[in-house]
Amino acid sequence: MTTERQANGPSERRRLTLSDYVKRRNGVTMGAPGGLQNMLYRSLGARSFDAFWHYWNPIFGYLLGRYVYAPSKRLLPAAAALIVTFVVCGAIHDAVTVLVKGSTAFLFTRWFFFLGWGVVLSRFLKMNISRYPWLLRAGCNIAYVLICLAMALALRGWLARI
Repeated sequence: MTTERQANGPSERRRLTLSDYVKRRNGVTMGAPGGLQNMLYRSLGARSFDAFWHYWNPIFGYLLGRYVYAPSKRLLPAAAALIVTFVVCGAIHDAVTVLVKGSTAFLFTRWFFFLGWGVVLSRFLKMNISRYPWLLRAGCNIAYVLICLAMALALRGWLARI
């Protein structure tokens, strides 16, 4: 989620532009043919849940990193800032649901909360499944997303009974 990189040395840093960021994540420039395929291939085959999000939707990732994660990280520990970023992302998805449907069940906010915790856990455990074939890595990453969705749905059901 970082949007800065070394320029000429450790003391000099420059901010990555959105187009630089997308090219770094997708391997092609914004709007170039193959961008969507590269995003899917790289994210699904990522070595960890953390790495999954480095490749998934790099335009949105850039904006969240710059405008949510970076400011949050100045006030909170990195893990908390990361979870805040995921919750904000979920809230944005729920806001779009309100605009389209006129209401929301806040499913995305809960789902992204669990997705954020999955990233924190994968970082803590130093997850690295890069030695496994792409198909197995893709299955693991898809399972992570679906398990977090199942947890969000279970929480919604539990909250409905209260």
